[in-house]
Amino acid sequence: MQDVVSRSATSLSSIAGTSLKLTAGSTLFCDFDGPIADVSDRYYHTYCLALKATQADYARRQMALPVRRLTKAQFWYMKQNRVPDTTIADWSGLSGHQIDDFLQRIPALVNQPTLLHQDQLQPGVRAAFANLRDRGIRIVIVTLRQSSQVLDFLHQYDLATMVSQIYGSDDAETAYANRTEHKIAHLQAAIAEQNRLGFDTRQSWMVGDTEADISAGQAFDLPTLALTCGIRSALYLKGFSPTEVCRDLSSAVTYLTQSVISQ
Repeated sequence: MQDVVSRSATSLSSIAGTSLKLTAGSTLFCDFDGPIADVSDRYYHTYCLALKATQADYARRQMALPVRRLTKAQFWYMKQNRVPDTTIADWSGLSGHQIDDFLQRIPALVNQPTLLHQDQLQPGVRAAFANLRDRGIRIVIVTLRQSSQVLDFLHQYDLATMVSQIYGSDDAETAYANRTEHKIAHLQAAIAEQNRLGFDTRQSWMVGDTEADISAGQAFDLPTLALTCGIRSALYLKGFSPTEVCRDLSSAVTYLTQSVISQ
């Protein structure tokens, strides 16, 4: 898969009409988990802790569970290809009520402070943010994570001043569920407020790493960029017909700031 649509080698300076997909003053709506934060370690360790706790709980009842812990590569492959959590639990050696017990532990674990600290900045994000800032393009984060969590993360990496606004959730458990209707509602609120503040969002794009991000952008007729560095694979994302698929935020910004020929 190519990250960016290949361009003609013809010098753009020799062509009369050229334009940019994103120009100075425009707004880029961007998801947080996946495009900006690498959450793979946190999600995998949440899985491991939930599996271990379930096994220990049954051991206290004198019941030995034949647990098979997946490797991180196996686990993340399943997550990227939208394998249900029930199937992941089944592959891990659980069945019946054991699966229910395992799944009930995840929401409480995934937002523990000790696990949140495992999130890492995706490669190339700092340069991508700087590129957008230097071009006068505003970054507005639309996420199902709590805004306070996002802001803490951005401060940790000295990136908070590069973001114009954060639209997040009040509920800490909303992000893991990643329901499309929630992302649509968040993006709708973000667009409405940006317009009230006097910013034109008609040329905006939506960038994200899940079907929820793509569907939200499409709901408001925004072109969408799907990133494969997060929790969904390229093959899965293409099924939702995004405008373009890129590897990460860095390649997405390159794509969005390249000149295109006006016909």
